[in-house]
Amino acid sequence: MILTKIGNVKRVLMHLYVYSSARRGKLYDKPTFQHTARKDLNSDQKRFHDAQDRGRTAEMERRAARYAHQVQEIEMHFERLRLKAKQEEDQLMKDMKARQTKIWEGIEGVIKAEEEKLRAKLAEEARQREEEERKRDQKRKEEEEARKAKEEKEAAEKRAREEEAREAEEEIRRQKEQEEEAARLRRAQELEEVQQQEIRRIVGMTTAEADWKLYHDLLEATKRDTMKTVKADQGGKSLWSKGRREITPKIGQLTSDPGEINRISLDIYYILNPRNGNPLHPAIYKALLYSLSKAIILQAETEVTAEKNSARPLATVAFNLLETVKDFGEVFFSKLVQRAGGWPVPYLVASDNYSGPDQARKKAAERTRKLAMGFREDGDSEMETLDVYITRISGIMRIYFNILKFTPNQQPLHSAFQLPRFWTWLTRLLRNKQLLELPVTPNLIYTALDVMDIDGRKIWGRQYNKLLELIYEGVTAGYEPGKLIGGTSPEANSARSRVRMTVERVLSG
Repeated sequence: MILTKIGNVKRVLMHLYVYSSARRGKLYDKPTFQHTARKDLNSDQKRFHDAQDRGRTAEMERRAARYAHQVQEIEMHFERLRLKAKQEEDQLMKDMKARQTKIWEGIEGVIKAEEEKLRAKLAEEARQREEEERKRDQKRKEEEEARKAKEEKEAAEKRAREEEAREAEEEIRRQKEQEEEAARLRRAQELEEVQQQEIRRIVGMTTAEADWKLYHDLLEATKRDTMKTVKADQGGKSLWSKGRREITPKIGQLTSDPGEINRISLDIYYILNPRNGNPLHPAIYKALLYSLSKAIILQAETEVTAEKNSARPLATVAFNLLETVKDFGEVFFSKLVQRAGGWPVPYLVASDNYSGPDQARKKAAERTRKLAMGFREDGDSEMETLDVYITRISGIMRIYFNILKFTPNQQPLHSAFQLPRFWTWLTRLLRNKQLLELPVTPNLIYTALDVMDIDGRKIWGRQYNKLLELIYEGVTAGYEPGKLIGGTSPEANSARSRVRMTVERVLSG
């Protein structure tokens, strides 16, 4: 529209210019035949008019230039208007496109949302159909499983009844066979036990339990029969009391002097075997042996626990009497078993294994077991502490181990006091895992090795070395994974250190 207006203006200007030029030619180009004056006038007029024409022409040129300039300005203005219009038109088209795009996006969004709603609705309907179908399938499956479970339960009950009937028959048959087998095994075991006892009797071997039971029963018989008989007779009781009062001080007077040791040994021998040749009554004699054993052990519990070197003189007197006094070995060892429990054997005395709710019975059973293992009670029936117990038992066993080292000059000692019992004691101990768990064990092992020292290697050679290596492993790495000899108590820790150093010293000697 703007371009059309510009073209019309150009055509109007062009027509005006042509019309003016044509008019000037008509007015000033006619020939004239006037007088010279008029000719001159005409010439003047002509010059005038020519000047006017030239002025008009110049003016027209100026106007034309101005018009051209104005046209140029108008064209430039129109061009600017055109460009602006073009920009506006482009912006308008751009806005229209953006608006159309936005409109279509909105439309497409609405369509998409509707499609999403439709898809969601269809998916929900499909899910509901699937859920309903799943529920139907689940219900059918549960009904089928219930039916199968019912059938299986009925079948299982039937099988159980049949199985119970078969098991009852089988149990009757098996029980009968077991009774027959048990009777056969019992007969075979009894026969084997008789044979084993006979073999042990022949070769002089016994079990730890048999040893403990033998000497425990001997002591009980001595207390029950011998001591009761002696105390019941006034004359016998007086003789026994007199002999006991003579024996006890002599044991307390011991020193390390060999002459004094021999003198005391001889004095005690004559108390038991009077010089006048009249033997004591057997009951009084045995009662004095019991009192002598008790005196030696009590001295060990007091003196040896304080100074281990005092064990040698006391063991020497005991050895002298074991070699010369009849039946002393049997009574002495039974008294050792009473005061030190199962440790001289060694043997772990079991309780009655009561595990019921009766706490009083449990306490009584534990007390009985502790007393049988050598624990002592004070006047208030309070059991001695573990450290006191360990010290006291170690003192008693130090006397025992020292006696085992002596070599008899006159006749073999009682079997419980012969040197092989040292080897038997160690091997029995190392085979009994229940004993290895007790904190007393490493203390007694140290006592045994300390007394035997390097003499064990001289007697048993490489076998003794192997035994020491086994003991060393038990106190360092453990006799089983995670289990050290003596457990984890402080008493066991210090004792294991002493055992380790003693073994190292003996093996390097």
